[in-house]
Amino acid sequence: MAESISTFTRDDPPGSLITRDGQMQWAGLLIGPGTPYRIDRQGITGWEDLPDIDLSDAERPTGHGAWPGAGYAKSRKVGGQIWLLPQPDPDNPDTAEAALATVRMLRQALAQQDEERWLAIRLHGETLAVRARVNQRVLTSDRQFATQGVAKATVQWLASDPRRYLTTPQSTSTGAPVWESGLTWPLTWPLYWGEAASTGDVAVDNRGSAPTHPVITFRGPCSNPSLTERTSGQRLRYEIDLGADEELVVDTAAGTVTLNGTAARRHTAASDSSPEELFTFAPGRSELSFRPGQADAGAEVSVSWRSAEW
Repeated sequence: MAESISTFTRDDPPGSLITRDGQMQWAGLLIGPGTPYRIDRQGITGWEDLPDIDLSDAERPTGHGAWPGAGYAKSRKVGGQIWLLPQPDPDNPDTAEAALATVRMLRQALAQQDEERWLAIRLHGETLAVRARVNQRVLTSDRQFATQGVAKATVQWLASDPRRYLTTPQSTSTGAPVWESGLTWPLTWPLYWGEAASTGDVAVDNRGSAPTHPVITFRGPCSNPSLTERTSGQRLRYEIDLGADEELVVDTAAGTVTLNGTAARRHTAASDSSPEELFTFAPGRSELSFRPGQADAGAEVSVSWRSAEW
């Protein structure tokens, strides 16, 4: 029980502590079977529910109903009741010490903080996770808690991004297009047109039910790098020259464009470039094309994302 505070508040990879169904992980704290923190039989609320939707429908002034507008999901609220069941050390059966250690661990893990951390839950072999903050913690200090250390805590988390993500990130990359060498002379049958070393095209798969925001990294040497999603026609294009050791990282969820990890370069977006926040991968397969203005050997784009569920 002699864990440091940072053990329970650190932002561990989502689901890294989970070993069985029914467990949940909040930051560095594991909750569920096999731990001093058991989830009440009523389970967790707000996890499989659709989040509240903010609709922009416009009422019809001269007719029934409204004109349908866009709908955007609000923050997700995840909550439940957790039983504190102290587990005394066999070498030190002091119930009071075990109870104090158990409640102190909970206080540390469920303290108020501004930064979001991973909240992950495993059900039927599938682990999904959201970025969240503690929004509520209620622990009743009744007679049972005072005498045995057993208590029921009510906890609620608030996830500003309501989508739930698969814990394993995916990534892919492709180089700039290199065209076929063409026919060689004199002609011989069968004709051989050559083969492209790189087409500049790549496919990504969002295996969830919600659109997901990727992180896109352009690497030089190239100029005016662009990436187009061919189905929707969305394009990211930047009027910038990248050297052989330079990277331009586009975080579409955060809406940031950063050169070499430090310098903001969102202002280099071309006039035909989509807003970064609107560039997403819809559920299913997306076909991407990397088309820089000019490129030399070594130029490439890499894409990383997590499949997302509502």
